[in-house]
Amino acid sequence: MTGHPLSIAVAQPRCAAHDVAGNAVAHAEAVRAADARVVVFPELSLTGYEPDADPVAPDDGRLAPIVAACADTGSLALVGAPVPGPHIGVLAVDGDGARVVYGKTHLHGTEADRFRPGEPAVVEVDGVRLGLAVCRDTGLPEHAAATAALGMDGYVAGVVHADTEAGLHGERARRVAADHGVWVATAAFAGPTGGGFDRTSGRSGIWAADGTLLAEASELPGDFARAVLPAPDNG
Repeated sequence: MTGHPLSIAVAQPRCAAHDVAGNAVAHAEAVRAADARVVVFPELSLTGYEPDADPVAPDDGRLAPIVAACADTGSLALVGAPVPGPHIGVLAVDGDGARVVYGKTHLHGTEADRFRPGEPAVVEVDGVRLGLAVCRDTGLPEHAAATAALGMDGYVAGVVHADTEAGLHGERARRVAADHGVWVATAAFAGPTGGGFDRTSGRSGIWAADGTLLAEASELPGDFARAVLPAPDNG
């Protein structure tokens, strides 16, 4: 049985520190512009990389613009946010609302002072199994291996990298593709944010299972990249 091709976008919306309501509007605009079945956002995209930001519950009314955009486009948005636990999380938002689907497994530095580690997870969209990752997860081969053990067709990540680290996206994506034979989509923060990230990389990208770069955004906030991925062969 074979699944369906999947359109996916990696978005890097403008973000204001702690402004969940305003950032949700920017996320909604990105969803509408991307016109993709799945839209992936950077780490903590809803609050900015602000480790002291309050958790955002799935039923938070401020998510309404994203829910509406997903309802209009048929998209699933994978949004970065601090979530109850607390975790550095991923909210899956569609036209019916939001749910927490992942918490960052491998915390970095002082993140562990505030957040709890999550566990590897996948989310299924139209028969395609997406392995989920946040930033440091992508740098540790054991994370992709543990996620692959759950069964995944693609590996999607939200990250925050400094402007001097733009090459990390491709390096890590090609390693995951080579190790597990899956495509990779990485949404990277663009524009200034907290935690010392005054200049971030942008350059979100999507890589094929053979490591080929399929699409790449610029370094500018507000940009995105989109690709249509082939249907997985599920046996």
